[in-house]
Amino acid sequence: MITSQGLHLLALLSVVGTTIVRSEEYDYFKYHPVAEISDWMFQMAKMYPDMVTIQEYGKTYQLRPIRLLKIGMKSEAKKKAIWMDCGIHAREWIAPAFCQYFVKQLLQAYNTDPKVKEMMSNMDFYVTPVLNMDGYFHSWRDNQTRLWRKNMSPGPPGCNCTGTDLNRNFDASWGTLGTSHDCCQITYCGREAASEQEAQAVTYFVGSRREDFLCFFTIHSYGQMLLVPYGQPNNTDPNYNELMKVGTGAAEAIKKVHGKSYTVGTPHDILYAYSGSSRDWARHQGIPFSYTFELRDNGTFGFKLPEDQIKPTCEEAYSGVLHIVTYAHDKTFNGATRTTAAFLSTLVLAIGVIQTSG
Repeated sequence: MITSQGLHLLALLSVVGTTIVRSEEYDYFKYHPVAEISDWMFQMAKMYPDMVTIQEYGKTYQLRPIRLLKIGMKSEAKKKAIWMDCGIHAREWIAPAFCQYFVKQLLQAYNTDPKVKEMMSNMDFYVTPVLNMDGYFHSWRDNQTRLWRKNMSPGPPGCNCTGTDLNRNFDASWGTLGTSHDCCQITYCGREAASEQEAQAVTYFVGSRREDFLCFFTIHSYGQMLLVPYGQPNNTDPNYNELMKVGTGAAEAIKKVHGKSYTVGTPHDILYAYSGSSRDWARHQGIPFSYTFELRDNGTFGFKLPEDQIKPTCEEAYSGVLHIVTYAHDKTFNGATRTTAAFLSTLVLAIGVIQTSG
């Protein structure tokens, strides 16, 4: 059994002891272990002090900090928000690679793209590069652990297996479909809904700010899909048509970059039915645009996507995410502007009528 002191040592060794990598030297098109990603996060906050802050919002079973980058223009006014997490499944290395690329592109676009600058003045982006820190660290140990999926919490009493599938652990029809109550299975859903510290961290952070979030993105691989709520059949989201319309537009934006086709739909329509996902949980919280991105490829390399595909994968996924974010932003802010303008026009007209009548 690992002692408390041992857990602290494991956490320390996973995030310190490497040379700080300067952002301009950082290779976004190779896979990075936990320590290098953690160093990169602090470097981004140092390079962009007016735009980037680091927030720790939980700890894993092995006491690694769960951190996100908050990106946006500082403002006293309350802003809307976009959520993105990567690496909820340890073996999906392309996901954390995308989160890092997304942050870099967003910060660079702020100075070159007026639309991005406008959106960052109205919204903050909360990006967690690696949610499943323990599992991701474990997947880097050797070839035997490379395809590890779950986190690293111990099983229930009487079970000698380790780990819970975090994307079956959220309080969204938990434990009912496409999951397992056998703690040795890779889709083990945990002892109860949100039993895992990583799921608890997201639940509290996002749930306590639910009215602020316009989009919830959780990044996975593989399959080249955009999944919309819900994971269970016979449970149609009231916003299904709009989610599909916007998702289809994102898939079209993706295809324009490198010609790759992404399929859009609910999990039970285009993948398989399952419950307990963070995507469905977020939609239950009232977040209007909740999507799972399943990045490249279609199974040729699967979870072991070669590094030479990181760049095109990130480029196309960035276009897809930006399409959805732009739609959500414009619907919220341009719609509000139009409503205000219409009100003022009506008011002016009414005043004119009153004055004429007098």
